[in-house]
Amino acid sequence: MNLRDFKKDVDYFVGDFIDDCTLFLQIHPDKAPDEVADIMEKAVDLYNDLKDKANVKVEGKKSVYYNSLRMEMVDQIGELYEKLSEIVSSHK
Repeated sequence: MNLRDFKKDVDYFVGDFIDDCTLFLQIHPDKAPDEVADIMEKAVDLYNDLKDKANVKVEGKKSVYYNSLRMEMVDQIGELYEKLSEIVSSHK
């Protein structure tokens, strides 16, 4: 994995998560807008954090560094999806 691929993955996965949050809010505008907004804010913070980490000068094997960042992204996006899922299931 290289920097360009990692940045594309960050754009795709975080953007997709924010799209899912927006879709939930459009379908259910009266159900937990503040909770979803907080999760969306965490996703934006994750996006900014990952982009900052990606733009650091890397010593050693770059592919190993970007793979570890990608795993961090996947784990954190998974946690955000779990929180969104809890909100969705609690507001049916």
